Amino acid sequence: MTSRACILGCAGPVLSDQERAFFRDVRPWGFILFARNIETADQTRALIAALREAADDEGALVFVDQEGGRVQRLRPPLALNRRPAEPFGALYATDPAAALEAVRLNHRLLAHELTALGFDADCAPCLDLRHPGAHDIIGNRSFSQDPVAVAALGQAAMDGLMQGGVAPVIKHIPGHGRAFADSHLELPVVETHRAELEASDFAPFKALKAAPMAMTAHVVFTAIDPAACATVSATVTQEIIRGHMGFDGLLMSDDLSMKALGGSFASRTHASLAAGSDVVLHCNGDPTEMAEIVSKVPELSGRAAERAAAARACARQVQPFDPAGAEAYLARLGLAGATA
Repeated sequence: MTSRACILGCAGPVLSDQERAFFRDVRPWGFILFARNIETADQTRALIAALREAADDEGALVFVDQEGGRVQRLRPPLALNRRPAEPFGALYATDPAAALEAVRLNHRLLAHELTALGFDADCAPCLDLRHPGAHDIIGNRSFSQDPVAVAALGQAAMDGLMQGGVAPVIKHIPGHGRAFADSHLELPVVETHRAELEASDFAPFKALKAAPMAMTAHVVFTAIDPAACATVSATVTQEIIRGHMGFDGLLMSDDLSMKALGGSFASRTHASLAAGSDVVLHCNGDPTEMAEIVSKVPELSGRAAERAAAARACARQVQPFDPAGAEAYLARLGLAGATA
């Protein structure tokens, strides 16, 4: 049976009978979990298994936002508190080789912790630039202001995740770093000229165009499409993401429940898919919202299905690893994980 073009969340740490029936009927391509869904190791493994069973798809990717720093859904004792991107970028400014290895090992450790619980996809790394004065929703989640550094460190992060069997999702394409608003709460508008965007914010995404998956930005770029944010803009998707950047991996929307988007959930879903997203993402587990969304979600087919298959193929390919040695390397640089 063919999966539907969506990634969905669930309400709590255990699936309800209603959720099981809903997911059995919908057959989502993937799932995403948050802190509300995670209590213990055994419970998390059981929930992930239940989600895949409900979708009748042992290969369904299960995503989580595990960047380190503020954006980390798994916490001690299930996973160490990892550093955000910023200190790795600071190290890159003085010792690029050490920073690249540190980022790779840090993300290899993230993957090691995730796969132990059954996760096989991480919404990371964040390739947004850090712009002084912009909203802190990105802030220290960014590696640097320098697009060259962000691209290099982002590649190292992707390498670490994939070496650990976890499929990465670069975000927020084509760039959220200039936003002066939090798209969880309102719609950011960026008025920077296209040439400047291409030389800066867009550059890391273009450099990492071979990434298996990317998540869109709920941001309006007036120089490209003043009428619609990137997630629902065919112009941004086709001219910038698929065209200028050359990204041909799986494109997923950012969370459709975020307040940057307007209209009904059905209209948000239709607009995102019509603009060119391969799959839509909905995170909060609200059954009414999900029902409206899936009413507009087709089965995966054509090029979207091919991209989805390629993204899944990046997961679960685990290379040999020495976790203790990786932690020791990071500790020598003052970048090791912590229990508090």
